[in-house]
Amino acid sequence: MNRFIFWNLLAGFALLVAACEQAKPPAPPAEALILTPARYADMPGWSADDASAALPALLKSCGRLKPQPADRAFGPDARFGKIADWLPACAAAEKLPAANPAAARAFFEANFQPYRAANNAEAKGLFTGYYEAELSGSLTRTARHTVPLHRRPDDLVMVDLGQFREELKGQRIAGRVIDGSLKPYESRQQIVGGALDSRRLEILWVDDPVDAFFLQIQGSGRVTLADGRVIRVGYAGQNGHPYVAIGRELIAKGELTRENVSMQSIRAWLAANPGRADEIMNSNPSYVFFRELPGEGPVGAQGVALTPLRSLAVDRRFVPLGTPVWLDVDHPDSGAPRLRQLVVAQDVGGAIRGPVRGDLFWGHGKDAADKAGRMKSTGFYYLLLPKALTPGS
Repeated sequence: MNRFIFWNLLAGFALLVAACEQAKPPAPPAEALILTPARYADMPGWSADDASAALPALLKSCGRLKPQPADRAFGPDARFGKIADWLPACAAAEKLPAANPAAARAFFEANFQPYRAANNAEAKGLFTGYYEAELSGSLTRTARHTVPLHRRPDDLVMVDLGQFREELKGQRIAGRVIDGSLKPYESRQQIVGGALDSRRLEILWVDDPVDAFFLQIQGSGRVTLADGRVIRVGYAGQNGHPYVAIGRELIAKGELTRENVSMQSIRAWLAANPGRADEIMNSNPSYVFFRELPGEGPVGAQGVALTPLRSLAVDRRFVPLGTPVWLDVDHPDSGAPRLRQLVVAQDVGGAIRGPVRGDLFWGHGKDAADKAGRMKSTGFYYLLLPKALTPGS
C-alpha cells in the first residue's frame, strides 16, 4: 500500500476513534449520600403520623446499642457519630408513656434533627416492600414436601470486607476455604441440582419450589406443618453470589414489561411456564440458608424482631441500622394516600442498593404479601440524627 494512503487512513481512523470517545456520555457520578438539614415542618404528614407506633421498633434498636463500646462508630462515616451520641436519646425513649402520639412526636423533635437524603443531587428514590412468607412444610421429606430449606453449612465463610478496608464498609463476600484460599461457594443452580444433598443440611421440606424461591428473597417466613404447628425460619447466611432480580431477566427476555413487573406477575409467569421456571429462578445465583427462629420474629439484619410498617431495609453502606427514617412515598394501592410515616432502619436486602433506597416490611398474611408484592414506589426519605451531631454533606 502507498505510504501516503496508509498514513491518511491511519489519521482518519484516529479521528474516528476520537469522535467516538467524545460522543460517549460522561460516566455517572459515584453514589454518595448527601444530607441537607430540614425542619419537621418540611416533612409532609409529620404532624398526622402516630409517632408512638415507631417507638417499639426504636427501643429494640436501642437495645442492640447498649452493650456496644460507647466509642464505636455508629455508621459508615463520621457524620453518624459514635454509639455514645445515640444513647441519650435511647434513654429518653425508655421513659416515654406508651401509645401517646403527642409525647412521642415531642420526643423526636427534642432529640433528633431531620436531614433530607439525596443521592448526589437526586432526592427521589425507589421503595419496595417485603413480607414474612407463609409456606406449607414438613419436618421430613414426603411425597408432597420435596423442596428442602437448608441450614448454613459449617464450611461457609462470610466475610465483612469493611473490617479489612475502610472503603469497603458495607460490602461482604462469602465462600469456602480450599488450600488456604477463599473460593466461590456453589451457586443456586448447583445447590438446587443436589450439590449439598449428602450434607444433611435440611431443616424443613416445603411443597413448592416457587414459594421456597420467594422465601429466600424475603429472608424469613412461617412454615405451617400438617399438625398446625408454625415454625419460623430466618436468614442464616448466603452463598456469596450476587443477587440477580429475575423480574429484570423476564423484562430482558421480553416476557414482562417494566410497567407490569411485580411479585404477582412474576409468580403468574412462573406458574404459566413450568418448563422454564427453573431456568429463570436459577438466573439468580444467590442462595439463602436459614435457621429456626424461636419467639418473636422475623428478625432483621440488626438482630431485632421487625415491626410491620415500621421497619425498613436499607443499604447500610450509606444508612446505619437503628436510624429513625421519615418516609414519604407512593402507596402501592392506586389512589391511596401516600405512605408518610416514621420507620426505623433495621434490615438489609440483596436488592436494596443505593443512598435513597428502601424496602418496607409489611408483616405477614395475604394482605401483607399483596401490598409488598405490588410496591414499586418512588418517593423520598429523611434521616433523623441526634441533635448533638452536626453532619455536613
